[in-house]
Amino acid sequence: MYGLNNYGLIKYSEKDSNEEEIKKYFIDLNKYVPSFISDIKEMQTIYSVQGTELGSLLYSINDLFNQIFIETATWGLTYWEEQYAIETNLNSSYEERREIIKAKKIGRGTTTKDMIKNVAEIFSGGEVNITEDNKNYSFIVQFIGVKGIPKNMQAFKNMLEDIKPAHLSYSFKYTFTIWDFIKEKNLDWNSAKNKLWNELKVYE
Repeated sequence: MYGLNNYGLIKYSEKDSNEEEIKKYFIDLNKYVPSFISDIKEMQTIYSVQGTELGSLLYSINDLFNQIFIETATWGLTYWEEQYAIETNLNSSYEERREIIKAKKIGRGTTTKDMIKNVAEIFSGGEVNITEDNKNYSFIVQFIGVKGIPKNMQAFKNMLEDIKPAHLSYSFKYTFTIWDFIKEKNLDWNSAKNKLWNELKVYE
């Protein structure tokens, strides 16, 4: 793969250096041979090295298999992004990058109300309602499954611009906690004053 990707995007070395994970795959070869052999110090050393190498191989096979699926891919996300013509941003978390890839995958083809709904739900992690305003050539994206402004909102807006018809405008509606709900939770003033305003707006 050398020369096909920009330097630093794949980060193979970062993954290979994960010694703690590799240790979980260590194979104790001593238990497969008679005790009179496994008791020899030289053989213990040999089996330890071989067990580590075999464990490293199993780890690499499992890690490679994980890259086949968006939900478990890590360094392989770069290839998914390349497939869907998404710019790789290493400042984003794996989860944020997966959201963009899944949304791009769903967002291919003719744009429909259901497509926009599905893409919005991927980014927000909750139920979304799409209200069409055909008279004004617009639609409203209402986040009802989560409170507050969903994370990675800018990436969602970018995706929305890519998949929506150019002549349509849009707006957003968010769900916040109302005072009556807080009162029902018996949240007294002493407890409330220690919380930030942004925390109260999404209090559950």
